[in-house]
Amino acid sequence: MSLQSLKEKIKKNPGMKRAIHRFIMHPVKTRPNWWIRMFDFLYLKQGRKSVIYRSVRKDLPPFNRFSLGEYSVIEDFCCLNNGVGDLVIGHHTRIGLGNTLIGPVTIGNHVNLAQHITVSGLNHNYTDVEKRIDEQGVSTEPIVIEDDVWIGANSVILAGVTIGRHCIVAAGSVVSRSIPPYSVCAGTPARVIRRYDPQSKEWKKPDPLISTHK
Repeated sequence: MSLQSLKEKIKKNPGMKRAIHRFIMHPVKTRPNWWIRMFDFLYLKQGRKSVIYRSVRKDLPPFNRFSLGEYSVIEDFCCLNNGVGDLVIGHHTRIGLGNTLIGPVTIGNHVNLAQHITVSGLNHNYTDVEKRIDEQGVSTEPIVIEDDVWIGANSVILAGVTIGRHCIVAAGSVVSRSIPPYSVCAGTPARVIRRYDPQSKEWKKPDPLISTHK
């Protein structure tokens, strides 16, 4: 039986799913139990010469993917969470101090995230006012950060966003809509303030109609 077919079988059996989830995840701490974390070297994929500092919190259960590419670094006091979606980080990428990454998130190659950035593909459901928010579960939309992107300190990248190749996100920005390649964005919510023109080979202020894309 393949791993995928096993996952599908578990999903179709609520009792089995609850039992396995309880074995893997602590019910209060919402992180893998200690006996699972002891064996994370068997299921977390880490590329050659990559570094994850010891203070990094790894909320990384084995039922979703975690992958860190070659020569990439995750610095101190970060939190990594793939509990509701895969977390994939490319080669030669640096995740700065105190970042929080919650899947589903895909980060490309040669990406630099500064300090205290939140990248979360998760939202809490809230629309049923007859139930508490913590009873309504979560929804996810994948975040994609393409190659050669620099994100400034204290920024927030929200679910469903794609940040195109060779983009700059200014410090303190809240990115709620996708940003096209070769752009500089800033603000809350973030908007494109400069974009590279391949014809003139210059960075220019963009047409407002094409400043963002979804």
